[in-house]
Amino acid sequence: MPLKLIMALVVAAVALASGFGAESTKTEPRDISRLSLEELMQVEVTSVLKKSETVSEAPAAIYVLTQEDIHRSGVTSIPDALRMVPGLNVAGLNAGNWAISARGFNSRFANKLLVLMDGRSVYTPLFSGVYWDVQDTLLDDIDRIEVIRGPGASLWGANAVNGVINIITKKARDTQGGLVTGGGGSEEQTFGGLRYGGTLGDDAFYRVYVKHYDRASLESQTGRSANDAMHMTQGGFRVDWDPSSINSFTFQGDVYAGDTSSVSTNRAPVAGGNFISTWSHTFSADSELTVRAYFDRTDRDYQRALSDRRNTADVDVQHRFALGERNEILWGGGYRYVSDETIGSHQVSFAPPDARDHIANLFVQDDITLIRDRLHFIAGAKLEHNEYTGFEFQPSARLLFTPDERQTIWGAAARAVRSPSRADIGLRANDGIPPSPVTSISGNPDFKSEDLIALELGYRIQPRPRLSFDLAAFFNIYDHLRTFEAGAPFLSASPPPAHLVVPLTVNNDMQGETYGVELAASWQPLDNWRLNAGYTFLQMDLRHGFPIKDATLQAGEGDSPRNQFHVRSYLDLPWNLQLDAALYYVGSLPDQNVSSYVRLDVRIGWRPTKDLEVSVGLQNLLERNHVEFGRNFPDPSSLIERSIYGKVSWRF
Repeated sequence: MPLKLIMALVVAAVALASGFGAESTKTEPRDISRLSLEELMQVEVTSVLKKSETVSEAPAAIYVLTQEDIHRSGVTSIPDALRMVPGLNVAGLNAGNWAISARGFNSRFANKLLVLMDGRSVYTPLFSGVYWDVQDTLLDDIDRIEVIRGPGASLWGANAVNGVINIITKKARDTQGGLVTGGGGSEEQTFGGLRYGGTLGDDAFYRVYVKHYDRASLESQTGRSANDAMHMTQGGFRVDWDPSSINSFTFQGDVYAGDTSSVSTNRAPVAGGNFISTWSHTFSADSELTVRAYFDRTDRDYQRALSDRRNTADVDVQHRFALGERNEILWGGGYRYVSDETIGSHQVSFAPPDARDHIANLFVQDDITLIRDRLHFIAGAKLEHNEYTGFEFQPSARLLFTPDERQTIWGAAARAVRSPSRADIGLRANDGIPPSPVTSISGNPDFKSEDLIALELGYRIQPRPRLSFDLAAFFNIYDHLRTFEAGAPFLSASPPPAHLVVPLTVNNDMQGETYGVELAASWQPLDNWRLNAGYTFLQMDLRHGFPIKDATLQAGEGDSPRNQFHVRSYLDLPWNLQLDAALYYVGSLPDQNVSSYVRLDVRIGWRPTKDLEVSVGLQNLLERNHVEFGRNFPDPSSLIERSIYGKVSWRF
């Protein structure tokens, strides 16, 4: 069914193009050399306080990847683009899987980072993480990616613990005309996309797209093929309608289908789709109501291991209004219904196999002006109810001081929780093949929410029009962190032959602190040359609440690098040439037995006409391959290899 829907979207694109093409106006891409640092600092964001504000005035550790950043980095996937964000740790596991986290606790099943696409939460309640292999769209359609490091739970709810990633696509009005893009290379063997946007009237705009890629298998750590090749086809649409100056509607959706592979599961078909509807009504300049509803379907089938069928329905309402001259109130609530069906195996199963979860929340936030245009105090809280731990209260307080137009000082204190997932409660997993010893992991029905108290302090300054710095420091206090408690080993004859079983039970017996600093800098030494740099320092001190039973309990300390650094260069050359490069340093991961590495990516672009662009991307130029993460359960991670690709884009 998803493939048929995708083909239908392609047919619709052709039909709409022929029917409405005469009325469409082609949208030209912006050139980054035309944007000053001052303009970039005034980019509007919505993820921090759920309202529009500029980057320079946001009271949080926020970093924005613009469309120009994504385009000129030469990346071919959203996870690769996130490498550019200070404070994030991005590690490739194989051709399609990733480990991504903010401020520590990284793994394939990282569970303290909330990810949104146009307001739709894409984390899975199965393990409170993200299936990064299916989070995709046409990269040219992304307007920006807003990344908040630090908790955002008072507005976004549970699992917005260490950060929030909000992927925001362009309005249909901004993607008029046609786009054809395609290419191929050593790892990204073939990829391509087609998009067309037009008008449905004076106040309604649409776009439709379809894309496909085939990725080659990487090399395993044994020197053989990792058997992790994958392919994916995805299509979607978006309609924006503004029937009046006070009402706006958006209706959009995506469907996808593909196949991934791994040593253990051989084949892993995936498919799914979503629909999002948003209505905004403006009462006045100081009052606005927004209602958003979406439905999401996910099908995953790790053959011989686990099948998961999941439906999610969500509705969210928020209202912003002014109360007097000094208070701006934002309040609202939401409800989410999740149903899933799993079919397990001896390797992985869930008890019970099927579940129905109801999540409801209410939130309120008050932005208080203490000194106009200088000092704001923002206080808020969210009350959320889930099936496992009942009510969770997540408050926050922020202070924003702008002594002048070039400086911003902010501080924040917040509580956030990571509510239990299906894996915490009912997982049954066995690692090992009899007659070798088998490690058996069992969930805990009494698992508590993981708890965070976070303190943050930030400073932004633009001392010169061509130079800016953004510094954030944080101190996090964690309690009830997940542990795996070892029980007494025993012999088992099921499944045969007889073998030793080492039982582990999920529990909440770890606590600790993390602290660090994150620095982002931008410098434009010439009109046609811009440099961006970022540095991250992270220290993790975790401990068990009583004498340690298992040496793996402190493993989280060495799963994220202590030091990371990157510098990116965007250079416009004569004859419409572009030379862009990015150098990354990532520190070692002691618990993953992964050494530090340096990665160099280069992109060369040429635009012979305003509508045609040809580019070449080279990745990991400094070494033939390297490991970025040690473990990709149930397989070792693949080697991330040196690669090259060519790409052609034509707008019409």
